Order: sequence, then structure tokens, then C-alpha cells
Amino acid sequence: MKCLVVSDLHYSLKQFDWVMEVASNFDLVIIAGDHLDISGYVDGSVQAAVVMKYFRRIRSQTKVIVCSGNHDLDAENSDGEKFSKWISKARHSDISTDGDALEMQGAFFTVCPWWDGPHTRDAVDAQLRKDSERRTGLWIWVYHSPPDASPTSESGRGHYGDGDLSRWIEAYSPEIVLTGHIHDSPFIPQGSWADKLGSTWVFNAGRQPGPVPTHVMLDTAEQSASWFSMAGAEMVRLDQTLTRPIPQLEDWPGWSR
Repeated sequence: MKCLVVSDLHYSLKQFDWVMEVASNFDLVIIAGDHLDISGYVDGSVQAAVVMKYFRRIRSQTKVIVCSGNHDLDAENSDGEKFSKWISKARHSDISTDGDALEMQGAFFTVCPWWDGPHTRDAVDAQLRKDSERRTGLWIWVYHSPPDASPTSESGRGHYGDGDLSRWIEAYSPEIVLTGHIHDSPFIPQGSWADKLGSTWVFNAGRQPGPVPTHVMLDTAEQSASWFSMAGAEMVRLDQTLTRPIPQLEDWPGWSR
């Protein structure tokens, strides 16, 4: 299965256009949160309506998973915690989103919401506990924030990851966690787009300007993950130990652009 993984598009319509243009080349497109931009000049409800149209257009070409990020919160639940209400409408278009699970080609995906308080966090804990009993094949989490104390959560000013996610990874040992949130991690010396916590791979593609977003191409059959950005391209083998520095993609035998 070939998956395209992006995150933090922040209402960059040119980047959404790019995802839409390449979507048919993949079995699955995963957009790991922060679809909207709370600092943007366009009203949030308008952004949500436009982004939902992009989700549907991408879904017309391939399967899609989207989770919420901190920029996507537009409502409060009964506990007074913020959540992304608009993103739930994606289910009407056969798109997996917050709270969902998806089985596909030997992989089991758990899609987690951005949590704003203890009640939603407890709901995510229950979701992961439930899915741990259902998991088959590769277990892959889609979760906007990277784990704390990981190169994937390094901002250049310290780690800004999710400590609860770190504990959940230790408890449940998923094979892969797909994240975003910290834009600069792949581009700074202390950071990285890839990390391995025990037996769990963690990926954060980061964010860059321009029409092409940073992205990870995950190939479960080839057991590889490749990262592409204006800074270059790198690759890790999922069946091997993580090495640093991560090799440039051009260094792998048989690879050609």
C-alpha cells in the first residue's frame, strides 16, 4: 500500500491543489491536522467549507484519512472543551476522521482527534485501548502532535510534543504514528522528520512555503518511508534500525527520480 502523508497545510490552497493533483498515485492520502489557519484573513467557517470541498475531491480519486489539529477547533463539547465539529462532516463523504478506525490492505488505522482537555484526552485513551484489541497487521495512528522528547517534536527552542502520546506509544507499541504540528523539526540540527521509539516509527513531515508541501511517502509493501522537501529527500527502511544521519534518498541503490 502506498500512502501520501501531509499535515499543517493551514489553508494553503496551492498545497491542497498539489495534493489533489497527485492523489490518484496513492492508495491512501492522510492529512494529519491543521487544515485551517486561525491567523488567516478568511473566516474559519469559510475555510472549513473550502477545505471540505478539497477533501471530497481527493476522496473521488482515492481513500482519505483526516484528523483534526489545534487550528481546526470550532466548537465546544458539553465539558467545555474545544473540538473540531466541522471535520465530522467528512464521514458523509466516506472519509475517515476523528475517532474512526479503518482497515485497509493489511493495516489498521486509528484516527485521533486533537484533545483540548482531560475529558477528550480520556476519550482518546479509551479509543486506543479499544483499538488495541481490534488491531490487525500494521497498526498505524494518525495523531496531529508528535510525542514529547523526540526529534520530531524539536522546535529549535525545545520540545513541544505530547507527553501523553509518548506514554500511549510505550503502552501499546503501534508500528507507525503519523504526526505534524511542529513545523521546523525536520529542518533543524536537533530535529528530524523520523524517529523510532522502541519498535514504533514516528513521522512528522514538517511544513514549508510554496505550492508543494513537505510530505512523506509511506510504502508498506516495500517497508520504506521517504521524506521530500525543498531541503532534499531522505529515506528510512521500516525493517531496519534507525541510523543518523538519515541517508539521502539518492544514496539508496536502485532509486531514481
